[in-house]
Amino acid sequence: MIYPAFIRDGDGIGVTACSDGRTSIPDIARLENAVKHWEKKGFHVIETKNVRTSEKARSSTAKERADQFHALLQDDRITAVFMVSGGEYLLEMLPFVDFELVKRYPKWIQGFSDPTGILYPVTVLCDQATVYASNFSEFGMERWHTSLLQNKEILQGSSIIQHSFSEYMSGYTEKVTGLEEYIYDQPVLWKNLYQEKECRLQGRLLGGCLDVLLNLAGTRYDATKEWIKKYQKDGILWYLESFALNSEQLTLGLWHLREAGWFEGASGFVFGRPAMYESYTGIAYEEALHSVLDELRTPVIYDADIGHRPPRMTVVNGALASITSAAGKGSLSITYK
Repeated sequence: MIYPAFIRDGDGIGVTACSDGRTSIPDIARLENAVKHWEKKGFHVIETKNVRTSEKARSSTAKERADQFHALLQDDRITAVFMVSGGEYLLEMLPFVDFELVKRYPKWIQGFSDPTGILYPVTVLCDQATVYASNFSEFGMERWHTSLLQNKEILQGSSIIQHSFSEYMSGYTEKVTGLEEYIYDQPVLWKNLYQEKECRLQGRLLGGCLDVLLNLAGTRYDATKEWIKKYQKDGILWYLESFALNSEQLTLGLWHLREAGWFEGASGFVFGRPAMYESYTGIAYEEALHSVLDELRTPVIYDADIGHRPPRMTVVNGALASITSAAGKGSLSITYK
């Protein structure tokens, strides 16, 4: 497993829009405040041209997105590349991505949601660790949440143990100033699907946003089975979360990945809180998980601090990890081997 060099004070932080860019007044304010935060902490932020452009939910053409991503990788000043935001169409750029170039210039690549479309292929095709955590714009809130401070520490190489948070944000609120912080309204409660008093998982992390992974599966950017075969002795610790999958899509999507061989050698599963979930057939979220995962006989944790309902933990694709869930609380520790 290739781990890029950790970021250091004075390094360049690259920001690009492999999916959509930021153009509204609140979004620009949030972006500019994120730049100020990072620069006050001693880093130099370098944006690509498409960060502040958007047309039909795309920052630029698929080729332009790939070219600007390549430019950041080849820039010697930069040690980490952030996606500015999520979106819908990142996958369109994959035919233009030079994965041999990615291998030649290993750098931390971070984002979540639609950026799964670049993080996951980089990990399974290039055997390089990537970071599933907040997009760059999230760092523009007035005061950084603990999760963002921990994210920075992890990128700097700190071996911290992340603990579940006390509350989370269950809905979305319209941004007015762009500097809004998280608004908590629900207690965090990690759950063990099989009612274990304590659930302990260990393995090599792999996953992301299911909405995107289901589109990647079976394409030329899917080297999942080869990757898990390489690391089968470690066990694969899957972390998964969804944006807009309903119960039927979740059930059949997980069934598809299971039958495609993705879950062979799985040591366990951790599911983040879904952004939107509803059922037209009366199937609860945990019932959907049972229907597909029971036959695998592995521990399953759900409603963890991963994904669309912040705050979110920093997860490193490809790294070894230990995850514990007990009494509604959880922890995540990462080892770089």
